[in-house]
Amino acid sequence: QRLKAAVHYTAGCLCQAVEEDKEMQFSKQTIAAIAEITFRQCEIFAKDLEMFARHAKRSTINTEDVKLLARRSSSLLKYITQKSEELASSNMEQKEKKKKKSSATKGERPPGEQETAMTENEDSSMS
Repeated sequence: QRLKAAVHYTAGCLCQAVEEDKEMQFSKQTIAAIAEITFRQCEIFAKDLEMFARHAKRSTINTEDVKLLARRSSSLLKYITQKSEELASSNMEQKEKKKKKSSATKGERPPGEQETAMTENEDSSMS
């Protein structure tokens, strides 16, 4: 019920923005109809996504499922693909930062620095 109310509120906000931009009016019934259709379509999307994952013998919905759902809208598919790639590269950067941070915390040195440290130790032991 709260989710349905949130969809209705959002539909109202979007209609208000269109009203201001296009100088037109939406009746309360029209906004309610848009909200109801949107909510029902989201329910259909959720079931489809669940079925896509289940068909692939997975219990988790992934980005490929979402792309499959959006395949009929080329602009939406393009947008989702772009955002997916951005998220993937961002995740890779975060993993690299964590890896560097954890190795620095443990007192480990990156491979290049380890060689330098070994050479310095060898030099001091030879003297």
